[in-house]
This record gives sequence, C-alpha cells and structure tokens, in this order.
Amino acid sequence: MDDRIRFIEHQGKPILLLDFSHANAHEMQLLLEYVRITVAKHGHESLVTLADFTGAEVDHAVATKIKEVLTLDRPFVKKTAWIGTESIPHAFMENFHNFSQREIMTFNARDEAMDWLVGE
Repeated sequence: MDDRIRFIEHQGKPILLLDFSHANAHEMQLLLEYVRITVAKHGHESLVTLADFTGAEVDHAVATKIKEVLTLDRPFVKKTAWIGTESIPHAFMENFHNFSQREIMTFNARDEAMDWLVGE
C-alpha cells in the first residue's frame, strides 16, 4: 500500500498521492481504508492530496466508501485534486461533491493538478 499512498514533492512542497490507478473494486476498498487511516494521523488542514483514478473500478460500493472517506478526512485536507475521473459516472462525481461538502478539483493532467495544489 505504501507504494500507492505516499508523499511526493512538487515545487518543494509535499503532496499526498492517492494512486488508485487501475485498481479493481476490492483493491479500491482496501486502499480507501488505508487512506482514511493515513490521513487521520495528520494535523488539521495540513494535507494537500492528489488522487489518480485512471482506469480504477468505481462501482456503487466503492462510491459509497469514497463518500465516507471524503467526509472523514475533510478536517485534515486543505486541498484535493483528482485526475483520471473520465470513467467515473457524472452522478457519482456530483454525489461526492454534495455529500462531502468539499471542493474537489478535477484535472486532465497530473502536472496541472500538482501546480494547482501547491499554488496559493
């Protein structure tokens, strides 16, 4: 799990990478639980996160777990960006925004997302 959920650096600033790319639904459940535990170990609004959903399997059960984790990690995350969301149903994405009451910015490219995350 540490190879998928880890800190990377961009412009000298840490970003917590949540690499869900090409994970099946079972792997997604495990990774999301690991994210919940990892994020909760950090200070209030201390994290910026980049989630990569490229080729990930997001079924109804996974979508429910994403909503749960987004809500629980809200106190610890100051900014979040997602890439690879093209295959996630639009209804799920709207539900994530509404349920979590968080701004989730989506980008087409990792560099663009990382630039936004470290920007003021």
